[in-house]
Amino acid sequence: MTPYSRQNINREDINSVVKILKSDFLTQGPIVEKFEKRFKKFVKAKFAISANSASSALHLACLAIGVKKGDIVWTVPNTFAASANCAINCGAKIDFIDIDELTFNLSVKNLEKKLKKTKKKNLPKLIIPVHLGGQATEQKKIWELSKKYKFKILEDASHSIGSKHFGEKVGSCKWSDITVFSFHPVKIITTAEGGIATTNNLDYAKKMEMFRTNGITKEKKDFINKDNLGPWYYEQQNLGFNYRMNEISAALGLSQIKRLNFFLTTRNSLAKIYRRELKEPFFRLQKILKHNYSSYHLVLVQFNLSKFRYSYKTIFEKLRKKNFYVNLHYMPLHTNPFFIKRGFRKNQFPISEKYGKCTLSLPVYPGLQKKKVFEVCKLLKSFIK
Repeated sequence: MTPYSRQNINREDINSVVKILKSDFLTQGPIVEKFEKRFKKFVKAKFAISANSASSALHLACLAIGVKKGDIVWTVPNTFAASANCAINCGAKIDFIDIDELTFNLSVKNLEKKLKKTKKKNLPKLIIPVHLGGQATEQKKIWELSKKYKFKILEDASHSIGSKHFGEKVGSCKWSDITVFSFHPVKIITTAEGGIATTNNLDYAKKMEMFRTNGITKEKKDFINKDNLGPWYYEQQNLGFNYRMNEISAALGLSQIKRLNFFLTTRNSLAKIYRRELKEPFFRLQKILKHNYSSYHLVLVQFNLSKFRYSYKTIFEKLRKKNFYVNLHYMPLHTNPFFIKRGFRKNQFPISEKYGKCTLSLPVYPGLQKKKVFEVCKLLKSFIK
């Protein structure tokens, strides 16, 4: 079976994990901090706070920003559940902005329109733009709107390690408050499970560090109780969670990041073949804006179904029967039962819903043979009327 993506593990990765298994620390050792320092240097941010998943990191970010009951948070419908759940778990109310039909990312035009017609008391405290497939959202424009409408920005860049926007690496937080990345096995680099949040705000960084460790701090300078207590002393200052990354995961991440440029160039090389082979008017691939560099976590293709012999469901099934494990990223969140119960309805965000009815993620990952890419393309073209 050829999956849409998979991890790429070499001997150095394996050795790095074995070394930790033979060491004194499996968790709360020095390697996590080393990985955080390496990552923040790569993206050129001041702080990096690792977590046991990107979902956890998104939740930590919302907690640090101060999202609470009664607040309003906006994101896009075509994303993984965690992009919305992170705010709902803080008690906030979620709403959505429809996407751009060419880039498949948050539409700044739709965002501005929604901001203009929303009463001041109902404006969002936080907006979570999602970098779909590895392409950065229009962060510079969103940042400009944030200054006018006074909202915070949390980039869900789970797909975008190594991506760039106007030459700036995603994660530098030049146009956002916090950025979150994922290290799930199908992502650009992996720590098995894991995530990280980057920020240039010291207060947010300290809060995320505390919230990920059950709300506990061992930093003497941060203690509320200023008595001269013993070296065993620590303080729980907030309600927190155990969201820490372990040493094994961090060691794998440190090894993987050494090959990040290879992973990125390989994915871009495979994506070029898809772009060359799958042409309009039959296919539409995600438009990558000229000022962006995509990590190509996903190669996203839409079908002009009027020109195909089969339905979307049949195309999906035929590809899987040929052992190409394509997928849909993502079914619009607001059409799920959980969100229907919260008052959303079908036909509310038409571009996202159209996207969910005619778009596939095609195989792309280091280790995928080019001949497999040509096979996928040939099979797709055979479905044309």
